[in-house]
Amino acid sequence: MTESHYINAGRRGLLIAGALSATAAAVPSVAGAAGAVNTAAQARVSPPPVLMKVSLDVNGRRHSLELDTRTTLLDALREHLQLTGTKKGCDHGQCGACTVMLDGQRINACLTLALMHDGAKVTTIEGLGTPEKLHPMQAAFIAHDGYQCGYCTPGQICSAVAALGEIRQGIPSHVSADLNAAPSVTPEELRERMSGNICRCGAYSNIIEAITEVAGRPA
Repeated sequence: MTESHYINAGRRGLLIAGALSATAAAVPSVAGAAGAVNTAAQARVSPPPVLMKVSLDVNGRRHSLELDTRTTLLDALREHLQLTGTKKGCDHGQCGACTVMLDGQRINACLTLALMHDGAKVTTIEGLGTPEKLHPMQAAFIAHDGYQCGYCTPGQICSAVAALGEIRQGIPSHVSADLNAAPSVTPEELRERMSGNICRCGAYSNIIEAITEVAGRPA
């Protein structure tokens, strides 16, 4: 056997031995990585929900519920009480489609937890009026074509009723010129007070006309 053959054979042996050593060293690492993945997967498993009881007076009717503590007022109304008139739009408090009245004040139902309002009185669009006996604001929205697709309309109407209530109570807005004077029902006041309710169809002028009409009579 020539000297070059011995050298080549030695190189092959060295490469084989190195490969075997690398494989042997990698096997425990792979096993360790698999174990780490399993541990991470177990850590991601959610614990069972925490349930608590809450009592809500919704549209004049008392309801006793047992809810996941993370349940929003919006989901409690829609998913647990089947009051689907209140709409889920952005679910971030930006569109106003979920507006309801809580103890007489309007609120975005998607931004508050149901458990925070144990014993509270909630009024949704279903509690304002019925097809047989419309609330004046509902009738005005129909008369002035204050809606198109209608998705935002329940929140718009609840917000409008509450906005007129704020004006009657003398609560100023950001555009009120005199904070000590009673606010007036002007287009500027109404646009400011309704600015949290988005109408993607663009029926804003008709909505203002409907609210202005109702402002001239008890809402």
